[in-house]
Amino acid sequence: MFLGIDIGTSSVKTLLMDSNQQTIATVSESLQVSRPQTSWSEQDAETWWTATCATLDSLSKTHSKQLSQVKGIGLSGQMHGATLLDKHNKVLRPAILWNDGRSAKECAELEDSYPALREVAGNIAMAGFTAPKLAWVRKHEPKIFDQIAKVLLPKDYVRLRLTGEYVSEMSDAAGTLWLNVGERKWSDELLAITGLSQYHMPSLVEGSEISGQLRNELKQRWGINQQVVVAGGAGDNAASACGMGTVNPNDAFVSLGTSGVLFVANEKFSPNTDSAVHAFCHALPNLWHQMGVILSATDSLQWLSKITGKSAPDLTQQLGSDLSNPSAVTFLPYLGGERTPHNDPSARGAFIGLAHEHDTNTLTQAILEGVAYAFRDSQEALKQAGTSFETAFAVGGGAQSEIWLKIIASVLNKPLKIPQGGETGAAFGAARLAICVADNLNPIDICTAPKVEKIIEPNTQLIEQYEEGYMRYRGLYPENSLFKSTPP
Repeated sequence: MFLGIDIGTSSVKTLLMDSNQQTIATVSESLQVSRPQTSWSEQDAETWWTATCATLDSLSKTHSKQLSQVKGIGLSGQMHGATLLDKHNKVLRPAILWNDGRSAKECAELEDSYPALREVAGNIAMAGFTAPKLAWVRKHEPKIFDQIAKVLLPKDYVRLRLTGEYVSEMSDAAGTLWLNVGERKWSDELLAITGLSQYHMPSLVEGSEISGQLRNELKQRWGINQQVVVAGGAGDNAASACGMGTVNPNDAFVSLGTSGVLFVANEKFSPNTDSAVHAFCHALPNLWHQMGVILSATDSLQWLSKITGKSAPDLTQQLGSDLSNPSAVTFLPYLGGERTPHNDPSARGAFIGLAHEHDTNTLTQAILEGVAYAFRDSQEALKQAGTSFETAFAVGGGAQSEIWLKIIASVLNKPLKIPQGGETGAAFGAARLAICVADNLNPIDICTAPKVEKIIEPNTQLIEQYEEGYMRYRGLYPENSLFKSTPP
């Protein structure tokens, strides 16, 4: 038996899997995000641990026999979160999360202080990354900064509690802005510009390598008698890629979650910093990936849900199963800034073209299309980096809406594949990495693609109209300066 534990933003999810990769059980515990100031996003790191323990305590009650046979654990988690520990492993302040925008000024300062930053890190300095957060803490909270002994990412803090080891892996470390992504090692130069050194960093392994063993007292707590190895695991998107079998060059998936991701695997390190493409290490050795990232994907629809009092599924179902025309209203999904291609944490959302006759359905359709256009922005940015794909799997909560997938397929002019039943997400991918470690198996043989339940083809009658809509969408971003937020 194997466990995959995903430390998400809204919940911790633990998945129990057998040796045939069949999911036995899943348990989730919700998490809360704190937003004490505009553009801030934080979590109490202790809640990650208590939620993780709660999921495993639950499994020990409902599936005690299977849990007792666990021999490998894989970890996945939200990327970029800055978890600051002192020399006694005490957490010094709430963790600053991936969608926190307070460090925009520090990003510019880091790039000015080290002109080779983009070349080494393979990415633009973005407020979401970990290094600018530490630059902010150094400037605004110097007493806390002076106490820092270790900086860990969310899943790696949970790893510390599970194993007692300070370890990260390549895919998550690539999102810190401290990693030499091409060489897959910490960069002394990148660390130095934030006042840190390798002393403050965890050691590094590949996602399919051993990072430690489960502590004896935890084995006793959950009724496990044998040795349990913990795999390096992966950042959430790389873990999802392992779950989807997106582990060969030019394999791709579209993730419609809180944020949106267009993920393509690469056989070599291929940065495109001019268009804010993320170029990261994959969780598997000798493999990299590129991502275009949208900060508010299903978050945009949830925003409308809160305002209207209607659930997100109800909103999309009211549109029916097919669309005859694009919406007359254009939506910019920049509710919390945007990454690809603008790298602009102060950008804000907007509806353009509203009229008296427009209703909730109009706004819903505009939101679905606005997010689809944002994915098209990522597709164009990847093209500029020399990366293309023929088709992509569609995953995430938003992928439950077939009408949304039809819009995205038509805007991208690419077919989207819906995986056949069962788990394919980050916790599933993490459990697959646990299998690789515990049974010493080749991850390419384990991380295979799921069967396809359905293929969503582009609507040929709407492709040209959506092309015009996308051109209109692109032309609106320069006007965003009229309603940007004031930088923190």
